[in-house]
Amino acid sequence: MNSAMSMDEPSSLLSVATNHPIEQFILLAKGAKGSACAELIKQVLEAPGVHVFGELLEMPNIKELETGPYEKHFKSLHLFAYGTYKDYIENKSDYLELTESQCKKLQHLTIATLATQEKLIPYSVLLKELDIRNVRDLEDLIIEAIYADIIHGKLDQECKRLEVDVTLGRDARLEDAAGIADVLADWCNACEAVLSSILYIKKTLKTQAENDESAAGAGTESHSAPKKNSGKGKSSRNSSKFWQKNT
Repeated sequence: MNSAMSMDEPSSLLSVATNHPIEQFILLAKGAKGSACAELIKQVLEAPGVHVFGELLEMPNIKELETGPYEKHFKSLHLFAYGTYKDYIENKSDYLELTESQCKKLQHLTIATLATQEKLIPYSVLLKELDIRNVRDLEDLIIEAIYADIIHGKLDQECKRLEVDVTLGRDARLEDAAGIADVLADWCNACEAVLSSILYIKKTLKTQAENDESAAGAGTESHSAPKKNSGKGKSSRNSSKFWQKNT
């Protein structure tokens, strides 16, 4: 394979948001209780294309599972909304035993989390966070995440890192609001700085153009003046000769 692998552009990341695949589970959850809600959670964790879970977590009948016989179901849903694969590995007893496809989904979501923190992610970090033993399996997982619309980017095999262009946003908790606000404020400030620079450059170029135009106009006048004076001098000399001859 080449040292840098760029994936063909998959469908837009926005497709996940616009299709709202979680909505069918939210509708089903409205009329479910107890074991039915628990089974619904297992289905949503398995369902392809479902990568946000916060709205489902906020439903009263889902919240009822937080304590009691279906506590692991609730914690597992919470894990997929906000957690990472490393959280699962370190606290397996707290969660449901995940199927292979559920594990992959959680690993994909973990890549998305890492991508929000760093756009150039070393393989060494990914191997550790995803609990993967070899680079080949890691690259296969990343490629799957790209085609699943979790991230857009490429593999840099020479530098042994993932280069992320854009990533799917995960669920945000209330306590994350302050951090999100800070990021947005920094972005707004950066936009204002760029806009100010553009306006300054535009003003400078306009002033320079006006100065150049003025200088060109002044040069034209200085060149035309001697010709006019020369013409007058010649006419005067001819007139003088004319009168002398007649005399």
